[in-house]
Amino acid sequence: MSDTAASDATIPTTPSIAIARQAILDSQRSVFGYELFDRSVSAQQHTASSDAQLLFNLLSVADNEALMEKKTLFINCTHDSLAGGHLELVAPDRIVLEIPPLPISQVDQIQTRLPTLQAMHERGFRLAFDYSVLTRSYETWLPLASFIKFDVSVLKPASVSSFVKLAQSKSPAQLVAEKVETAQQHDMLQALGVQLFQGYWFAKPVLVEGQTIRPAQATILQLINLVRQQASTHEIEEVLKRDPTLSFNLLRFINSASFGLRTEVTSFKHAVMLLGLNKLFKWAALLLTTSQAGGVPPAVGSTAVVRGRLMELLAADTLPPEESDNAFVVGIFSLLDTLLGLPMQAALASLSLPETVTHALLYGTGPLAPYLALAQACESGDDEAFASTSLALGLSSNQVNWAHLQALAWAETLLD
Repeated sequence: MSDTAASDATIPTTPSIAIARQAILDSQRSVFGYELFDRSVSAQQHTASSDAQLLFNLLSVADNEALMEKKTLFINCTHDSLAGGHLELVAPDRIVLEIPPLPISQVDQIQTRLPTLQAMHERGFRLAFDYSVLTRSYETWLPLASFIKFDVSVLKPASVSSFVKLAQSKSPAQLVAEKVETAQQHDMLQALGVQLFQGYWFAKPVLVEGQTIRPAQATILQLINLVRQQASTHEIEEVLKRDPTLSFNLLRFINSASFGLRTEVTSFKHAVMLLGLNKLFKWAALLLTTSQAGGVPPAVGSTAVVRGRLMELLAADTLPPEESDNAFVVGIFSLLDTLLGLPMQAALASLSLPETVTHALLYGTGPLAPYLALAQACESGDDEAFASTSLALGLSSNQVNWAHLQALAWAETLLD
């Protein structure tokens, strides 16, 4: 694990741009891909130039290998941007181009735009359209669709079933339900045959009456508490010895290539001493975040890890070092209620954490709360929250973008 802070890296002097990423999950609740958004411009300012800038930044300003090669990326386009040379820079099989319907004043250009769409399709790009593609006006575009997206918040619940059946009868394209906010919505859509889902239903806690923390989770929580209490190496070693899975993960982590050790570490005591309490705490927190209980989508752990790393990087320039570490903890524990299936108050009750961490998580107050709000704004479509929080923290969109891309790539590598 690298502790390199944002201030240790050279932020490229590219035009300011901020990229948000939202997960698209499959029917097994695993991450199928991500939709990328340019959060430095409003929807009204979305242009061919901003599309090109988004891809340029993605390709240029950070180590994006892990982000690019592991998941399908959905990129919003304008019709003018489809003719841009920037699309020559990316491998088509990794990209889905989201094609907007034409403005009402330009519907007579549907046939005019068709050759460009066909050319993109022939080059290997998959195309996504909104539900307008099912109307008679767009019937020549429909055969090009690999995905059809529809907004659950727009369709009336009573008409969702009819819409899905219509789409399934007219096209073999995969359906992507957007703005899915509850487990009930997800279950209903899945029963209808919808394959892909976008929204934050997966990050909302589902509380099970009488649920207890699993043994592995309990051991990790015990380790976190010992580290926070600055327990002796011997006490920490005893916990590791009692849980083979925990000890295996620690030795695998410290012997990984990222540590660059010349000799293999086989002693728990040696591993603890090499890591130090600060890094051991981070490692245990990450392990708790990524060892989900059954039924918790992998996207929850991924989202939490990205939040933690992003908050750590952003706080590094403006807060003392110990608060930068605490920012990391706030981020990865911000979905702890979902991961443990407990209310946040109950989840945190079993942990010994700094006051600034608990205040940010429970009450949204204190110096770390704005960083959590900014991390959440980076994931969502809340442009206003992104702009106001960045401004309040004295961070430019370019700084946030740089840190966010680094956090995304780091999380993909970590969760491989």
